[in-house]
Amino acid sequence: MTDTLPDRAIAAEQFKQALAVHASGVVVITAQSDGIPVGLTATSFSSVSLEPPLVSFYVDRSSTTWPQLGGADHFAVNILTSDQAELAARFARKSIDRFAAPTRWRPGPLGAPLLQDVSAHLVCLPYERAVVGDHILVVGLVAEADVRRPGRPLLYHQGRFGRFLAHPDS
Repeated sequence: MTDTLPDRAIAAEQFKQALAVHASGVVVITAQSDGIPVGLTATSFSSVSLEPPLVSFYVDRSSTTWPQLGGADHFAVNILTSDQAELAARFARKSIDRFAAPTRWRPGPLGAPLLQDVSAHLVCLPYERAVVGDHILVVGLVAEADVRRPGRPLLYHQGRFGRFLAHPDS
């Protein structure tokens, strides 16, 4: 008897429940579009390659922010610290000015907004994009990296933001 894959994929809700047990880091992707800052929260951020230095994230194809962000000539990855859950939630909301107070930011060297008090900034040039299911895979070439506050990362797990605690044996 041979093992075979099922004819159809699992239900979306079952898939979401299974993925909820996996913790992921949290970043805010920012850019400037026609002189206006734009940004969104991403939990799909990942390193891709050392040579060349590439990173990636996914964005929902239905995102209302993506058309402006995707049209920018560069973007910044703001790696959040464990005390920035409110900032992550702010950039995940719709129909608000994400860059208004209490958000603290400054223009980066190429113009993309850099959020204050984050662990690190990566300024990236668009490298590659691909439609993958209901998302867009965005790959960026890292042009600049600045570690600001190395410390504990903000994590996303089971639908909530949380903090990393090192295992006592490590």
